[in-house]
Amino acid sequence: WETCWFKVELSIPLAWAGREVHFVWESDGEGMVWRDAQPVQGLTKEGEKTSYILTSSLKESEPHSLTLYVELACNGLFGAGEGSMIAPPDPDRRFTLSKAELVVFNRDVYELLVDLEILQDMAKLLGEENQRSFQALYTANQMINVCDVTDPSTFPAARGLAAAIFSQRNGESQHTIHAVGHCHIDSAWLWPYEETIRKCARSWVTVVRLMESNPELTFACSQLGLVSVLWQAQQLEWVRSWYPGLYAQIQDLVAKGQFIPVGGTWVEMDGNLPSGESMVRQFLQGQRFFQEQFGRICSEFWLPDTFGYSAQLPQLMRGSGIRRFLTQKLSWNLVNTFPHHTFFWEGIDGSQVLTHFPPGDSYGMQGRVEEVLKTVKNNKDKGLVNHSAFLFGFGDGGGGPTQKMLDRMKRMRDTDGLPRVQISTPDQLFSALEKESSQLYTWVGELFLELHNGTYTTQAQIKKGNRECERMLHDVEVLSTLAMARDGAFQYPSSQLQQLWRLLLLNQFHDVLPGSCIQLVVEDALRYYAEIRRAGAQLQEEAVKCLCKELLQPEAGGTESTLVLNTLPWERTEVISRSGAAGTETLALVTVPSMGYALVRESLLPPQPVAVRKQEDGSITMENGVITACLDTMGRLTSLQLVGSQRESVPGGCFANQFALFDDVPLYWDAWDVMDYHLETRKPVTMLLKPLEVTLAGGLRGSASFSLQIGKSSTLTQEIILDATCPYLRFLTQVEWKEAHKFLKVEFPVQVRSTNVTYEIQFGHLQRPTHWNTSWDWARFEVWTHKWLDVSEHGFGVALLNDCKYGASAHGNVLSLSL
Repeated sequence: WETCWFKVELSIPLAWAGREVHFVWESDGEGMVWRDAQPVQGLTKEGEKTSYILTSSLKESEPHSLTLYVELACNGLFGAGEGSMIAPPDPDRRFTLSKAELVVFNRDVYELLVDLEILQDMAKLLGEENQRSFQALYTANQMINVCDVTDPSTFPAARGLAAAIFSQRNGESQHTIHAVGHCHIDSAWLWPYEETIRKCARSWVTVVRLMESNPELTFACSQLGLVSVLWQAQQLEWVRSWYPGLYAQIQDLVAKGQFIPVGGTWVEMDGNLPSGESMVRQFLQGQRFFQEQFGRICSEFWLPDTFGYSAQLPQLMRGSGIRRFLTQKLSWNLVNTFPHHTFFWEGIDGSQVLTHFPPGDSYGMQGRVEEVLKTVKNNKDKGLVNHSAFLFGFGDGGGGPTQKMLDRMKRMRDTDGLPRVQISTPDQLFSALEKESSQLYTWVGELFLELHNGTYTTQAQIKKGNRECERMLHDVEVLSTLAMARDGAFQYPSSQLQQLWRLLLLNQFHDVLPGSCIQLVVEDALRYYAEIRRAGAQLQEEAVKCLCKELLQPEAGGTESTLVLNTLPWERTEVISRSGAAGTETLALVTVPSMGYALVRESLLPPQPVAVRKQEDGSITMENGVITACLDTMGRLTSLQLVGSQRESVPGGCFANQFALFDDVPLYWDAWDVMDYHLETRKPVTMLLKPLEVTLAGGLRGSASFSLQIGKSSTLTQEIILDATCPYLRFLTQVEWKEAHKFLKVEFPVQVRSTNVTYEIQFGHLQRPTHWNTSWDWARFEVWTHKWLDVSEHGFGVALLNDCKYGASAHGNVLSLSL
């Protein structure tokens, strides 16, 4: 991830007067040309950008000698891996500069080649039944006959033949393609955050240069994008800080309507795992940035490359001033083809947004005939709408549109036999779709991606950090608000909280929170979580000191007391652990009001103490007057009952809290995927290292613990805890994981019959089936949830809660949590 600098001193021959002169640079590392201390051109071989135009027609008044600097990075468009596009960095990979030249560019030859390319593709792709394919073929043949490559004077006649074909217009009913330049840049993926900043600059400065010669070009960015696509606030903030000159040019182009902000979020976040509050903050921070920097908020949400879309998103979009949504990721579905490209998407509260999937099923088109024909042919809403998006430009690692892409599409602007292609904007696209929307279908609920199910579980430390930091920032804000309400002198930590939230939101990028990134990015993310915890704990302490300052003053001769805070909106009675004078831990049963605090001196007496008893067969029973449980020697639940219900929760002959190991060898990518066939490899974990033993006999708390060996090299230790008055068992699980291509789950068969299980999502819940009646059902063999999933009958149910996991499943009567 190092960069090196080349000083390039150029001297253009006087004989080249009137010619177009390029500086050509080819290397397998990304580069950027600097001139007069400003970035002027990105150089990316994989993105077909290997030259910088010095002059379009050399004049005597122009300088013939000049000095450029090239910053060359030790990474390509897709990182620094070896052998394939998706690969971890190779520390031994070498990067080579293979060409640095000053050349004359023959524009006439270039234009002829583009003409012939379009005609050849029309001839091949329009089909024998279409007379236009024959017209294109014969025209190309005539051009070859007319053109003498040694005589440039023959070129205009050859080009005139092509122009005659391209000028034959379409009828009024022809489908209109809205071409939107796009340059999707992942904020972190196969490269660290810091390299993304340079990728932004390389891509965006190239767009600025394109706009100078193509004034019709409009631009936006998806994470770091291009022509009329999406902007993400974080990446713009990076460019503002690191490349102020470039940022000033971008601001001017925004004012002119060429750079068009869409998107509305801080980063292009994961669409499933962030909490409701986090998603609100994504929109809040993004829309606030756009309002402050560009004087407007975004009306389109642009999220083309995340791994599914929560059913809560439509409500959050509408609440953020957004009524339009674009993505294409569901074209990656492995099982079912999504039935629409343009439709209304309805969330769990009934909110609707007009949604469009580009029918070309890509955000990296290159302006070819084949792609525009696919866009029309593939459209699943023919007859309902006659407009669609066409996102063109190199992406994922940046790059964006090229001049050749634009030149291809200029020839297809309104050519008989091809759909109309117009350089457009998101607003023009969606305005056209809105006029045609009266007969569109409505899709209700989540947009579930039938692929990348492994991202709900990959990189457990990242998942844990996200959940804990979300919880901490919530608590800091609750306590700071209460402190400010109680003491007007308290300074609410707005700027510090914004910084911490932006760090957390950054880590929710759709290749970081899912865990589909390189180790260097994981290390960065964990460091950011540590900073949020550290700074959050300090802010929390300051708020508590202000809120409860009188209570924190020790009383002379007073009884030792503990201050207990409750940041949830209901009264809670729970057992807590507190440090005694000698550093010993003691337990206390306390009641704390909703969003409040209590000073605890003496523990409450429970209605019934916890009792933990070991039976003759080695099993252990636990009860507290609310629930009773029975555990075998391997820590598996053989019985769980709610006292007074006369209902057994665990089916006879079954074991709950059963750990199971599965093979995990996906078809495609390890970090992203788990396939349905992994379910055929289930092996219950049964090798005991330490049988179940009582660790706390009862009173306010009872517990038992055991250890298992998992696979060949891993171990698991679990403590099962029951507290006084508590209606649930807690499982504290520690795993030392050393397996490869294995997947660990814990299963809870329950004696409850229901065709649906309820899963928590952002600010709500949704139901998914427990059966596999259809392909849509079994494609959800592994799903995501937040803090709980619940299966219930009328009057009775069982819920499985977690504090840092997201992957889950439910089939028949078995609830599973992916670890």
